[in-house]
Amino acid sequence: MVKPAWVWIKAGNVTSAKGFLSSGIHAGLKAGREKDMALLVSTCPADAAGAFTTNQVKAGPVRVSQQHLKNGKVRAIIINSGNANACTGVRGIADAKRMTVATATALRCKPQEVLVCSTGRIGVPLPIRKVLRGIRNCARILKPGRGSVAARAIMTSDTVRKEGAVRLSLGGRRVVIGAMAKGAGMIHPNMATMLCVVTTDAAVDRATLARVTSEAVEQSFNRISVDGDMSTNDTVLVLANGAAGNRPLKSYDADMGKFAAALKMVMLEMAKKIVGDGEGMTRVIELAVTGAATEADAKKMAEAVVRSALVKTSWHGGDPNWGRIMGAIGACGARMREELVDIHYDGVAAVRGGIAAATPMGRLRAAARRSRVAIQVNLNLGKGSYAMLTTDLSEKYVRINLGE
Repeated sequence: MVKPAWVWIKAGNVTSAKGFLSSGIHAGLKAGREKDMALLVSTCPADAAGAFTTNQVKAGPVRVSQQHLKNGKVRAIIINSGNANACTGVRGIADAKRMTVATATALRCKPQEVLVCSTGRIGVPLPIRKVLRGIRNCARILKPGRGSVAARAIMTSDTVRKEGAVRLSLGGRRVVIGAMAKGAGMIHPNMATMLCVVTTDAAVDRATLARVTSEAVEQSFNRISVDGDMSTNDTVLVLANGAAGNRPLKSYDADMGKFAAALKMVMLEMAKKIVGDGEGMTRVIELAVTGAATEADAKKMAEAVVRSALVKTSWHGGDPNWGRIMGAIGACGARMREELVDIHYDGVAAVRGGIAAATPMGRLRAAARRSRVAIQVNLNLGKGSYAMLTTDLSEKYVRINLGE
């Protein structure tokens, strides 16, 4: 086995890379004393790249951040939880802009150098006075090494912080990539109700950073699903400030593959943490559709399976009800021949050639009741494949989302 070019940093977080400061406070957006605002700052202008929800209903902060990314350089990201500032009309966009102006004023930079994220309840205007006061308070207590405080401040229905960092060498320079994320519900590709901020002290050409960010998102956050719903606020942001002192990476550099692989691994780890903390989940499902005529067909089938409430509730019950999987793939419109399909639960055959395998039901149930189950659907038609990480669907999920 080839040893990876990076190592995980113990207790690593979004400020493990050089030149990044953060803070997290309670500004009064959440009940009690839960932290609900975070500020992340690069001590020097950073190149930036991002990915956002493809939902046509986009929150004000998404629209503002998309516009500000065109500026090319970023100094800070201001984030609030407890309120999504989504479906709040013109006021929502204006409030998101006010957040960037207030942050820029506190940091003495340009508003266009500030990105903004919000997460929480949809349709409720921001209590903007509390938010602006919170921004000033965040700016006063910025420190290095406090990424975990920021990671806690961006949580909503999350039960654990989601953070990590890796270290690698590029051109003889030690480089760090750190991250924090949030997300537990409304999780489905393109993207989910999730936020992720990735920082690196590597210097990376802006166009190259945009390309590798897009590729890493496709291989991580766009391959997870909890409940099949796409949010209005989904955002991934990557900042590269060059504080490590390496020569700026370009697409043709020998070290580019190493950096891209490490970036993908960090995002994939954040994606796994989101699925592992899915609302009400009791099982993580690793679904692989193989042998499809094309990758597009495999993707269509995988997304149909992870979106099926019937399939997901059978997973919750530890029931190897493969008929529900067959129904989901047959209804999605992708090419298939029923008589060629094989389905396995953790390597145990459930279906061979489109009909029940001879496996004893007790053995199948034992495989389906594990806390982590690998399910393979082989179409035996071609070389197309697609993998996703998902969860079961439980009664607890319903209770969490009653809206009471």
